[in-house]
Amino acid sequence: MITPTTTSMKNPVRFRFIMFVLCVVSQVVNGEEKIRCIPEEREALLQFKAAIVVHNGMLSSWTTPHCCQWEGIRCSNLTSHIISLDLHGDFPVQYEFYGRYMSGEIHKSLIELPQLQYLNLSSNYFRHSHIPEFLGSLKNLKYLDLSSCYFGGRIPSQLGSLSHLEYLNLASNSLNGSIPYQLGNLSQLYYLDLSGNYFEGNIPPQLGNLSQLQHLDLRRNCFEGNIPPQLGNLSQLHELYLGENLDNLKISDGGQWLSNLISLTHLDLDSVSNLNTSHIWLQVIAKLPELRELSLVDCSLSDHFILSSKHFKFNFSTSFSVLHLSYNIFTSPMVFQWVSNITSNLVELYLSGNHLEGSTSSDFGIVMNSLRHLDLSLNNLKVRDLKSFINICTLHSLYMESNSLTEDLPSILGNLSSGCVRHSLQELDLSGNNITGTLSDISVFSSLKTLLLEINRLTGRIPEGVKLPSTLEYLSVGSNFLQGGIPKSFGNACSLFLLDISMNGLTDELPMIISHLSGCARYSLEQLSLGMNQINGTLPDFSTFTSLKILSLQNNKLNGEIHKDIQFPPKLEELYICSNSLKGMLTDYHFANMSKLEHLDLSDNSLDLAFTQNWVPPFQLLSINLRSCKLGPTFPMWLQTQNKFVIIDISNATISGIIPEWFWAKLPLQKVMTTNISYNSLQGTIPNVSSTYVSTSMHLGSNQFEGSIPLFLRNSQILDLSKNKFSNPLSFLCEDYAISVHIHLDISYNHLSGDIPDCWKQINSLVYLDLSYNNFSGRIPTSIGWLLDLQVLLLRNNNLVEGIPFSIRNCTKLVMFDLSENKLSRSIPDWIGTKKELQILNLRKNQFFGSLPLTVCCLRNLHLLDLSLNNLSGKIPKCINNLTSMAQTTSSIFDERHEYVLKNGYFGHLKQYYLNTWLTWKGSKQMFMDNGLSLLKNIDISSNQFSGEIPIEIEKLSRLISLNLSRNNLIGKIPSNIGNITLLDSLDLSRNRLVGSIPRSLAQIYGLGVLDLSHNHLSGEIPSSTQLQSFNKSSYEDNLDLCGPPLEKLCIIDGELTQKPNVNV
Repeated sequence: MITPTTTSMKNPVRFRFIMFVLCVVSQVVNGEEKIRCIPEEREALLQFKAAIVVHNGMLSSWTTPHCCQWEGIRCSNLTSHIISLDLHGDFPVQYEFYGRYMSGEIHKSLIELPQLQYLNLSSNYFRHSHIPEFLGSLKNLKYLDLSSCYFGGRIPSQLGSLSHLEYLNLASNSLNGSIPYQLGNLSQLYYLDLSGNYFEGNIPPQLGNLSQLQHLDLRRNCFEGNIPPQLGNLSQLHELYLGENLDNLKISDGGQWLSNLISLTHLDLDSVSNLNTSHIWLQVIAKLPELRELSLVDCSLSDHFILSSKHFKFNFSTSFSVLHLSYNIFTSPMVFQWVSNITSNLVELYLSGNHLEGSTSSDFGIVMNSLRHLDLSLNNLKVRDLKSFINICTLHSLYMESNSLTEDLPSILGNLSSGCVRHSLQELDLSGNNITGTLSDISVFSSLKTLLLEINRLTGRIPEGVKLPSTLEYLSVGSNFLQGGIPKSFGNACSLFLLDISMNGLTDELPMIISHLSGCARYSLEQLSLGMNQINGTLPDFSTFTSLKILSLQNNKLNGEIHKDIQFPPKLEELYICSNSLKGMLTDYHFANMSKLEHLDLSDNSLDLAFTQNWVPPFQLLSINLRSCKLGPTFPMWLQTQNKFVIIDISNATISGIIPEWFWAKLPLQKVMTTNISYNSLQGTIPNVSSTYVSTSMHLGSNQFEGSIPLFLRNSQILDLSKNKFSNPLSFLCEDYAISVHIHLDISYNHLSGDIPDCWKQINSLVYLDLSYNNFSGRIPTSIGWLLDLQVLLLRNNNLVEGIPFSIRNCTKLVMFDLSENKLSRSIPDWIGTKKELQILNLRKNQFFGSLPLTVCCLRNLHLLDLSLNNLSGKIPKCINNLTSMAQTTSSIFDERHEYVLKNGYFGHLKQYYLNTWLTWKGSKQMFMDNGLSLLKNIDISSNQFSGEIPIEIEKLSRLISLNLSRNNLIGKIPSNIGNITLLDSLDLSRNRLVGSIPRSLAQIYGLGVLDLSHNHLSGEIPSSTQLQSFNKSSYEDNLDLCGPPLEKLCIIDGELTQKPNVNV
């Protein structure tokens, strides 16, 4: 994969662009004070501004009379016309609310700028907008950059009328359709970038008319068919990027058209699907005189391709220096010999993601005497294979991540250090292998700057005598099994910039660890990551670490009180000490010198943040995580001074009373993404702030909020309002029939009443819905069936009536379906068996009647079925053994992860959610959370009117934990092999009409904790077993013909007592 690099003035594309900008600037520099903008153009700009939404101070200068002095505006000092409009934003991918940017729509008033030559609107957020057609009327436009703006739709063909256009960048949008052939009319164009969109169809041959073109980038689209040979007409082309087009793009005529590209320096053919069928294209490319970089990633090239090319001679020019061959299907080391045969001038070689194994000849290291960067990650290479590279005396970077290195680290480093590479190597990545041993002396690598050893199997203490190279800047040994502490020698690494030993088993006290690092390393260290160990002790003073910017100590065993006199480093930007056992009081003093701090996480300790009432922190935080710290009893006033935070978690922080209005006003003003103020004692109503405010998550649960739910909360992807006192109807969901962005909605445990609104069609992104424990009445709304992505539906403990709507059949992704404790009636619908993903079905305590549909047996993933306390009748289906999840082992709670995608623009990340339900367990109603549910296999159909025999097929559900068939009309015998369900913890068959003896196999269930066979017609002797005799006699009572311990009734068989009675003398 080729990444375009910043080039010098020798690059003609860059040179022409710089000259153009200099020409524009030269028109304004000397005469700027004299320029007065044209009133009509000023008005056009104001109309443009009125149509968009500006964020974080964008266009704040657009208020003065002289528009030529406004931000982003350049005017001609000759004509006063606006000639340049540079309004690029800095809208990032992950944290959209940090930067300055514009959103909305581009107003057609820009057409009133007839002399505009330069227009840059890149990196703004015009989601759902199309590129305006009127831009094609800006006849003087030479430079147009609309990249990274989230535009959709097609490229307007009118852009083909911009006869003076030299630069066009539409990359990284969501444009689709075909490329308009009219772009081939842009005869002056020298730069065209359409990468990172969804263009489809064929690449238009008219692009071959762009005779001045020097840069063409069509990567990461959906093009198919043959690459048009007309591209061979672009004799001025320097950079051609055609890769990553979903394996549908092909090269025609053996790529003979490439021979005309005599100026080409960079060529990307990644994922072109037919390169492995011919060698002609490679011969053509080899003759390109200026070629410097070639990318052939994911082209299905194999050892066979190499073998079949051995009769061809490839004469690459001496300028050829970078070759990308990653993610092909090479398996043998012959690829190294092949590469060295076609060129010996390579500086960078990328072979990651193949299936390479075995050693190549040592000649490779001799021939490749210019190689500096070698990427062999994600292969099957072993330690012995490293010998091929130890004598590449120019090698700076060696990446061996995720191979098959299983030897101990000293042997591996010893192997590498036996050649001249020990003097040249600057970066060494051995992460993601199974390397054993412990960290050994690496000082022999005299030029090493980066050593990555994370995700291996290093063990033991790091030896005290370990020496680090004086040049070492990055050392990462995270995710291993190291113990003890850090040797003093690490403190003498005067260039050390980053030290990561997180996710190990370090146990030393933190003050000692910090003391060992307090040599010259304390001046160079900028990031120290020791999280997820077992480090103990209290927090020492860090103020002598004068360069430290990131300190991660989370999830350790730190304890004791934080001393009142300690201070943190003055340059610290990120501080993470969450999930420890620290206690004590933090005051203004501790943070007095921390003006750079942006991210603070003190969560899950026992800390009291005792700041003075009018304290103004020296920092402006971006993320505030103070969960379970003591901030109350009143709302912390110092938060009013924080004007940049986009994440705040002050949950479970002993705060009470009413939230001040300034806090609610900050949420839309600062575009706060995540707000968590749950588990406090906050009261009052929530004001309705800006209806345009959109957030990722809003957690307000477990407080005492009351009144109506405000309209702005409709715009949170995750909204948790559970366990409050909201009482008005859910009208906020249906207001104005606007589309809601909810993915996770929890309004359980409130005082909401009336009908559930029937407007769920406009919330069609919903994955998790919990309206439990309210006072809703009426029917389940049919529009819930529009929630096609719904995974969790919880409506338990309301007053809902009638049946389950047929429309819910459409919710095929349901994982949990809980309608328990309502007044629902009618029969359980047959379509319930279409819920193939269903794991939990809870319909207990309703008024369902009729037989259990046989389609229930299709729910192969079901591991919790509760139909108790209904009026169901008929027989228990014999196909019950098809509930195969109840016969399978769940090896870990991680087998049952529940996730959805949280979206941010067109990007997203996985967010885990947790399930919960109430069950009758061992005679009492208990709440089970996700961790317990994932291991629980349960069937409860008690308190119904089921009849007939217990099907013997139930014996096959061998992983059942709880089985409750009590309070029915079951007859016949208990299945003789019911003891095969060896994991049963609770078995209740009471209050039926079962007959016969108790099966002896029950004695095999050694972990049985609850047994109730009472109130049946069982007979015979209770089988002898310590387990069965340990239950109270109430477990067997009211079975008139049952005898033996623990019952007092003795058994008589063949006229004799089976057990002598106890006689007290």
